[in-house]
Amino acid sequence: MPGRKVSEEDRREDILRAAYDVASRHGVEALTLRAVAARGAVSHGTVLFHFKRRNELLASLLNRVLDATTVLRIPRLLESLTGSAELMAALLRTEMERLSSDPRHFRLFLEYWALGVRYAPIRRKVSAAIDGYRAGFRTVAAAIAEEERDPLAPAPASPYASAGETPDGLAALAVSFVHGCALQAVIDPKGFDVQQHVDAAARFLAVRAPPEPARR
Repeated sequence: MPGRKVSEEDRREDILRAAYDVASRHGVEALTLRAVAARGAVSHGTVLFHFKRRNELLASLLNRVLDATTVLRIPRLLESLTGSAELMAALLRTEMERLSSDPRHFRLFLEYWALGVRYAPIRRKVSAAIDGYRAGFRTVAAAIAEEERDPLAPAPASPYASAGETPDGLAALAVSFVHGCALQAVIDPKGFDVQQHVDAAARFLAVRAPPEPARR
């Protein structure tokens, strides 16, 4: 009985999975069309049909890496939370757990970031993705700031509100914590503890930053 014919869309997806496997095992620099063909058990011509040049494959893989590391995902379970500070805490925990659960994603993100030092198109794409990630957190951060400004609202019970952070500052801090968590998972995947990182983030946000020293 003949095997099922694979659609071109499925074939392209298989090639991208093979590319991800090659890059995660050997690094982005080792990503060649022939290496991907060997890993995906397809001909070199099949890879060329979908990706005419190595740069096209690199760009497509970058899209996949950025989707895994710089797209804020709000689980449906969290949509029922009514407090903005509670939602921020839950988002931090969810993102820290998600990115640290498979450190390969963030390791490839770091490799592309390093490539961006030499290649402006990659640098611009990575920077834009991080901006979008911050924007996702900023929506929640702005709600926290609005609650803090409400004169009729009770005294904030949240470390985020009491820290007096601006929406932009809090969003940037949230991304720093999440990506810092992912970096620790890359460095020490067995010894890293997400809960400790979440607790440290909460303690840090509860403390106001000291004023900047006056410049002479």
